[in-house]
Amino acid sequence: MGLSMATAALWVERWERQQQRYAVDREERFTVIADIVEHVTAEQPKPLIVDLGCGPGSLAVRLAERLPHADIVAVDRDPLLLELGRTHHAAAARFVEATIGADGWLQALELDQPPDAVVSTTALHCLPPEVLGRAYEQLAALVRPGGVLVNSDQFGPGGDPASRIAAEVGRRRAERQRLREREDWTSWWAAVADEPELAQLLTDQPRPSCAHHNRDNGLDVSHHVELLRRVGFRHVCPVWQFGTGCVLVAVR
Repeated sequence: MGLSMATAALWVERWERQQQRYAVDREERFTVIADIVEHVTAEQPKPLIVDLGCGPGSLAVRLAERLPHADIVAVDRDPLLLELGRTHHAAAARFVEATIGADGWLQALELDQPPDAVVSTTALHCLPPEVLGRAYEQLAALVRPGGVLVNSDQFGPGGDPASRIAAEVGRRRAERQRLREREDWTSWWAAVADEPELAQLLTDQPRPSCAHHNRDNGLDVSHHVELLRRVGFRHVCPVWQFGTGCVLVAVR
């Protein structure tokens, strides 16, 4: 038996609220990603977009609203988050269960053309460096020439004094914006376990996205730029940044 629309709507809304604890200017980041994708795909009659680490479809639904003519494939490893997305955002994307960087993960997407854009938000920092490097290499071979990879994430702070200052500025702004009464990542998942409609979808695997405090590869922006250029992306640069939060664009 599938989820009810009411249950999916409730838990997606709670997801949206708790995620705001972890990304300063989250809505602005989504808007910047949509700006980039719209620009890059302006001449494509039906662009193909792949959203990595999609959760319940937060970014995918915003891209679908901006680009209703696009095909969006939303990828995550967690069955519960995917089912929330399939139920609440059914028209926005095709939701696919796959583990980024695992053997055969790209085949699981069943793409019929090279993507125009691969996007991700607050997910890739969870991948170990060797897995991230392999995924970047695979994506460089997958994306069409002129297409982009857009990674919006919290990156590790650089080691120089200016980077440490930037990280502190970002931390203080996050503190000013944070509402303490919002539930956090841990309490959201704990509450899910008490919801009869959702508990059956829980698995014993580690949660698919580390929510910035369980697991982090620690790579700063310069490391990502180096990895992306090494595997074949011709131009790589940050286009939005505040503190350690950054939207990084790599052009194939």
